[in-house]
Amino acid sequence: MSEAAAEDTGREIWIEKYRPHSLDAVVGHDDITARLRRYIAEEDLPHLLFAGPAGTGKTTSSTAIAREIYGEEWREHFLELNASDERGIDVVRDRIKSFARAAVGGTDHRIIFLDEADALTDDAQSALRRTMEQFSDNTRFILSCNYSSQIIDPIQSRCAVFRFSPLGEDAVAEQVRVIADAEDIDLTDEGVDALVYAADGDMRKAINGLQAAAVMDGAVDEEAVYTITSTARPEEIREMVTAAMGGDFTGARAQLDTLLSDVGIAGGDVIDQLHRSVWEFDLDDREAVRLMERIGEADYRITAGANEQVQLEALLASLALDEG
Repeated sequence: MSEAAAEDTGREIWIEKYRPHSLDAVVGHDDITARLRRYIAEEDLPHLLFAGPAGTGKTTSSTAIAREIYGEEWREHFLELNASDERGIDVVRDRIKSFARAAVGGTDHRIIFLDEADALTDDAQSALRRTMEQFSDNTRFILSCNYSSQIIDPIQSRCAVFRFSPLGEDAVAEQVRVIADAEDIDLTDEGVDALVYAADGDMRKAINGLQAAAVMDGAVDEEAVYTITSTARPEEIREMVTAAMGGDFTGARAQLDTLLSDVGIAGGDVIDQLHRSVWEFDLDDREAVRLMERIGEADYRITAGANEQVQLEALLASLALDEG
């Protein structure tokens, strides 16, 4: 196993260790978990489609459903596949069908969880639709995706759709404090705030950030969190934009160069933080609209393959010129 792979595996240890074993312990989605519990209580679980950004509880909810239905033997009746790694039609035809055909061992049905289902090709999704029809008597499918629009309509119409939104700040803060207490980590209040900011609603990112920061010397404070997660402080982003909008392009460019070169933040992450912080700059509506327009244009060009630093400097320059 490579060093990078070993590090990724190590970081997943806390994710699995603190993954809730029941729907009652899933945080931040009370309405969703209440509906899922009704399905389980009535023994009438339909095919499910979980849509939403990463780290919001889709996989956790799926495994919690299996644990509640099957108890300690849940792994025998639960098949998890990642469509981004195994996206060919052969996977649908072979592995899924083989599992669906197997004996159910006294249970009414088995569960197949297909993560990142929006990575499946159209042909694979068509094969999946036919498999869902063929084995509907003894198999339930849970599909997880970031973008439900990438799932073909025939599959969506066969599923109960649940949309997971980014987790609230209170839910993320509460969970990282629980883990810090369990692991005997000295976590400061400022460190909690920094983890919440860096995570941006992604619980997995918050837990991984806490785990990575915990191996550094001293308490897990905001300095440790921002360093380990390569995240700019909100005030640094604010100072950079304020300087540009005040006509000081040289100062704004120097701040940007520090973030990209010294701190090591990717240009796309700077764009994301800019977008999140627009309404924190105390701008009037016209200025906020102008900034959003510039951010959108830079984001599009970077996504299309343009040089990140050039595009970000052009963004700051346009703000400075408009002021001038």
